[in-house]
Amino acid sequence: MDDLLTDYRPRLQRFLRASDFARSGAVITDLDGTAVHEVEGRVLLSRSVELGLQQVHAAGREVLINTLRFPLSIMRVFGADWRRASGSDMTVVSLKGSLVGRIVASQGGELAFEEVHAFTLTTQEVDEVLQGVRGLVEQGAQDLLVFFYPRRWQEGELIWTPDAQRIAPVQAKYRSASRVLSGGLPALEAALHAQPQCMVFLLIDAPQDRLMAYQHTAQTRFVTRQGVDKRSGALALAAHLRVSLADSIGAGDAETDTFLDEVGFAAIVGNQDVGFKGRVDTVRLPDAPAFGELLLSVAEAVR
Repeated sequence: MDDLLTDYRPRLQRFLRASDFARSGAVITDLDGTAVHEVEGRVLLSRSVELGLQQVHAAGREVLINTLRFPLSIMRVFGADWRRASGSDMTVVSLKGSLVGRIVASQGGELAFEEVHAFTLTTQEVDEVLQGVRGLVEQGAQDLLVFFYPRRWQEGELIWTPDAQRIAPVQAKYRSASRVLSGGLPALEAALHAQPQCMVFLLIDAPQDRLMAYQHTAQTRFVTRQGVDKRSGALALAAHLRVSLADSIGAGDAETDTFLDEVGFAAIVGNQDVGFKGRVDTVRLPDAPAFGELLLSVAEAVR
């Protein structure tokens, strides 16, 4: 991957000249670790990313979001800053490809999510999740947390714990959650079947030295509908917008960023070897501010 560390700008220019980016392409990016960075516990847009967003949108192209985050989290953490910088609604693939739409401002100025596509878990898939949870609890996994995200975006993030005494500590630790519930497996079963679910996330929330042997290899697990991931979500959004991913630029930093294999020009942000490559070219960027510089280069080339 060392060859990816060279100056990307000539390669970006070649891609932009040879592709149809200026007419049918877009930039599609992950958020955490890619377009945004954390400073002293706060998640921020760098100045270069803000300027890049502004100038790419001013040049007539759009920066699309593809993230594991749920819509309420996107609104609360990035909504105002992103909309101010881009001057437009946020077009998003959220929850690992399972919920696609736009974050818009209502007449009163509050942000809301407008759904374009939703790919929810089937009843059988929910039952398989419950079966897995039951097995973990029977093995004594009292540190297990089940995060789940209903299709109704206003519900936000819900968390179930098998230990009712952990409700308050979990609420304090995961402040993004709308609600933490317990009440045994029947309560979780009722909650999951009460409405369509987009994604379930299983987490063994315990220090490494307290994990059982089987937990060291399976501390986390994301569950979406079969075949649904950030790649399928990107394809669904691109079809809706009539955007050509082969003529687009993608950026990501993790193994979940499967959409990078679909774009023409892929930028890997950070040091992780994610194994994805753009159809035409792939480069590596050191951090989120460098991604902002790439956005500025794109805007300058297509103005």
